[in-house]
Parts: sequence; C-alpha cells; structure tokens
Amino acid sequence: MIKKTIKQLFLGTLCIAASITSLTALAESSVWKVSKGNDHIFIGGTVHILPASEFPLPVEFEQAYQKSNIIVLETKLPDASDSAFQMKMMQKMAYGQDETIGDFLSAKTKLNLSQHISALGADLMMFERFKPGFLMTMLALLEAQKAGLSGEGVDIFYSNKATKDNKQLTYLETAEFQMNMIANMGVGNEEKFIKSNLDQMKDFKAMFLGLLKAWRAGDEQLLNKLAIEPMKDDPSTIKTLLTDRNKNWVPLIEKMFSGNGSEKEFVLVGVAHLAGNDSVLALLKAKGYRIEKI
Repeated sequence: MIKKTIKQLFLGTLCIAASITSLTALAESSVWKVSKGNDHIFIGGTVHILPASEFPLPVEFEQAYQKSNIIVLETKLPDASDSAFQMKMMQKMAYGQDETIGDFLSAKTKLNLSQHISALGADLMMFERFKPGFLMTMLALLEAQKAGLSGEGVDIFYSNKATKDNKQLTYLETAEFQMNMIANMGVGNEEKFIKSNLDQMKDFKAMFLGLLKAWRAGDEQLLNKLAIEPMKDDPSTIKTLLTDRNKNWVPLIEKMFSGNGSEKEFVLVGVAHLAGNDSVLALLKAKGYRIEKI
C-alpha cells in the first residue's frame, strides 16, 4: 500500500466533495489550447486516481498528445522501489517520536477519525504517527479501493506512454517540493483540517463519480463546485495546494512560448488547478493568452 501510494502522493492531493450532478454529454473534455500569436500549447486536467473503467481517456487527450513532442507533468514520479527515497518520505510524513495525530485533535474529532478508519477495515494505530496531509491522502486511496475506483491516474498513464514513445518529459515542480508540501499540509491546524476532510469523505463514491463526470465533460463550473468550493472553509489549504502553485506555474508555462516553434508542449496538471477564478487558465487569460477548449 505504501509503495503504491508514493507515486500518487507526489501528484498532489485533490480534495473531492459535493453531490452528484447530472451532466449532458458534451463533445468536450478537460483539454485546452492556449495560444499567443501564432504559437500555442495544450493544457490538460488530470485525475490522480482513475479506475480502469475510465479508459480509454477522452479523445481530446490523445489528440493533444499526438500533436505534442514535450509532455509536462507536475513532478517526476518517484520510483516506488527506491527504498532510500521511501525512508526519507516516511520520515518527513511522520510526527516526532512522542507525538501522534491524536495529540492535536479534540476527543470528538479523534473518535470520528477512528470510526472512519475502522469503517475502511483498518485501525487508527496504523496511521496515528502520520501528519494530516499524508494521513488523509492514505485514507482517500483506501476509500477509492473500497469503492472499486482505485487505479493509476492520467499523470502516470502519460508518464509511461511518453517514456515508451521517446517523448521528452519535463516537470513544473521537484519531488522535494511536493514532499514538503504534503508533509506540512494541515500541520498546526490539525483539528480543522481533519474535520474538513472527513466531512468531504462522507459519501466518497458518489462524490468521486461526480468529479469524474465533470472532468470527462470539461465542465469548469461544476469542477469548481466539486473540487474547490468544499475547501473554502480551509483557505490555508487552498492557498498551499492550489493558488500559490498556480501562480508559480504560470511563468514556467509562459516560457514555453519563447521556443523555436518546433517544440509543442502538452502540460498535464490536476484538474482542480484549471477551475475557478484563480486557476492556471484564468491567470493566463488575464495575461492576454487565448484559451480554447478542444
């Protein structure tokens, strides 16, 4: 479980919430063409946990992939067989020797957390040493397994495909950056962070299926409702997980327009980064780039 989790952890934590909304079938998906003058790149929204039933991916992903010779991911996926890296990650994700997550929670929230973990067929003692960001990511993966919805996501699919096809892979962030981000998430705010995430996981299967429908249709408004609005009561997490990173990525994306024209990038980031007023797409549009859904 830990080895399988390592790859998905470094894709970022995508918080999932809200009720299912019925969608009209659209000939669109979460892939956009971003243009400036005669130059353009593609940006696609990914889901970091994707069941096998969701393959093949929407045709727009393949179209953008075939027209691109550079695939840009959030970060390089770590090798789960790298025991030294695994040890380093576990050290960062755990509290000090004398601390557990329960030390930072009210009695009620600790009980709710324990009961939630028990419903997943596990015990709080298995997870109590982990910091909140890592702990809730582990629980999300367990929820996906229980619901029969687990699987390697879009990022891993295209990382493997690009390697096989000898396409260049580049990255927006280092593994070290994402490791620290997850390790620090919710630290100092454990009570609110755990309560908020437990609330979002109350009906995980229905909520996750709703997100998948919104992602497949490229419904930006619904994606905002499902992936971002439920986090509004935790602005610190939104800032760390989404808005700060969106702002960091935009200058890197802008540099992709200063090449010789023969290079064409397909940027793949978590779909929550592409919805809402502070999304990567909104920031690029504000800078004068033309945004078109393909």
